[in-house]
Amino acid sequence: MQRARRIVCTALLLGAGAAWCTEPRADPDSDAPEQPAAMVQGAAGGPASYAQALRTWQRPEDINAWLGARFEYDLARALRLSESQRARSGTLPIIEPRAFFESPHGVCVDVARFAVESLRAIDPQARAAYLMIEFNPATLSGQTLRRHWVATFERDGALYVFADSKRPGHLAGPYADAQAFAADYARYRGREIVAVRQRASYERQRRQLATRQAREPGAP
Repeated sequence: MQRARRIVCTALLLGAGAAWCTEPRADPDSDAPEQPAAMVQGAAGGPASYAQALRTWQRPEDINAWLGARFEYDLARALRLSESQRARSGTLPIIEPRAFFESPHGVCVDVARFAVESLRAIDPQARAAYLMIEFNPATLSGQTLRRHWVATFERDGALYVFADSKRPGHLAGPYADAQAFAADYARYRGREIVAVRQRASYERQRRQLATRQAREPGAP
């Protein structure tokens, strides 16, 4: 029955682009997809390169359908990017979009970066942004997981959320704001959300400030 619901949800998404299909349950401790990419291979094919994709894609739905067909979750990378590992050894580079297109394996923030930067390139008016979701901490394979990243865009005065590693290919919305989405998403994930923030970048603000200062004339 669960598998049947997911197949129907996928068929609606691929046929209508922005179908609203809320999964009935989710594994609360993992950001990995609820269904394998092979279940939506009907959306496979398409652009042969990232440059061609940016010339071909016109809407967020185009990016989202590609993610639904191609994305594969990298659990080992997720553990290396966990709160506990970052505290010990620092952060790993987030995969840049061209490299992600060539090998669409990664974690939530890789998917979000790909979607945000791609949508900004093809449709700046959509006002693509990052949405950082902070859950109550969970432990997976001994590592602490807290943050989850998705992408947002605006249409007709409403907020839409996409590029979610938990359900790639799913478009959520319309919502009045990020808080309305968070209330809905907490029910789906079965986890308490303690904060949700829209951001222009996945990078921390202090890192952005340091980069700007380094570029200023006379900076050491």
